[in-house]
Amino acid sequence: MRIAFIGLGAMGLPMAIRLIQAGHAVTGFDLNTRNRAAFEAAGGQWSPDAKGAVQEAELVWLMVVSGDQAHDFLFTQNHAADMPANAMVVMSCTQSASKAANTGEALTARGLRVLDAPVSGGVVGAEAGTLAIMVGGAQTDFDFARSALESVGSNLFHMGVMCGMGSTMKTVNQLLCGVHIAVAAEATHVAENAGLDLAQVHRILSVSAASSWMLGNRGPRMLQDEPPVTSAVDIFVKDLSIVAEEARRAKSGLPLAAAALQMFLAASGQGHGLADDSQVIRAYRGLNRGDQK
Repeated sequence: MRIAFIGLGAMGLPMAIRLIQAGHAVTGFDLNTRNRAAFEAAGGQWSPDAKGAVQEAELVWLMVVSGDQAHDFLFTQNHAADMPANAMVVMSCTQSASKAANTGEALTARGLRVLDAPVSGGVVGAEAGTLAIMVGGAQTDFDFARSALESVGSNLFHMGVMCGMGSTMKTVNQLLCGVHIAVAAEATHVAENAGLDLAQVHRILSVSAASSWMLGNRGPRMLQDEPPVTSAVDIFVKDLSIVAEEARRAKSGLPLAAAALQMFLAASGQGHGLADDSQVIRAYRGLNRGDQK
């Protein structure tokens, strides 16, 4: 399959490489060229512009940060018009269900096919090809894209025929992820203030009933001053803001998600928005000790 992959960042690059390894012909484009050499070394064809990437593609995979970026790429920059008739757009950005549905309707009106297909599993899952992919869209479109989707994700779920249903599931997923990280930071901060050996605390929690995937993954990074960034604090400001907006739309009270959002906002406001999301712990330190380092 001829695939245009837009967005070759920390997750996009390994996803594109998995597609190449599965035998797809992948042309890539990203405004940032830092991963160009790695992409080309894997067998990808780098395009100097977005139009060149999409104009012959059967499938255009958007691995951008947000629904706003996807909309800008498709309609403001009008690259939807550069795509062949009946080409498929796979949107893997985290966005609200309503935005995904509106974008899907606009693409369908232009004679394009579309799948709403957000992913979960982080850089580790992208590199291993074990991402969870939550897909909303017509069954025929899902079947057409299945081989490509299975190249990057071992956990593939068709959530329903409506574009936006995948993003609804991703919203549920991000609610839990954000709350889990925030509460892991809260518990770690309690242990920190009590003077416990934090490495031992996390070893104990990892084998106790309190364990979670997020605690196991983010917990050790909370003990580092400057851990490598796999997902930034500001990503969860965005994602939990989507949760809050969808809750407002549905008139649903979500107090735990709201509290987690406030802690990520506080960490971002302290100047840590680009730090690894485990560093939401700095917001607790600022709250309770006046320490904003």
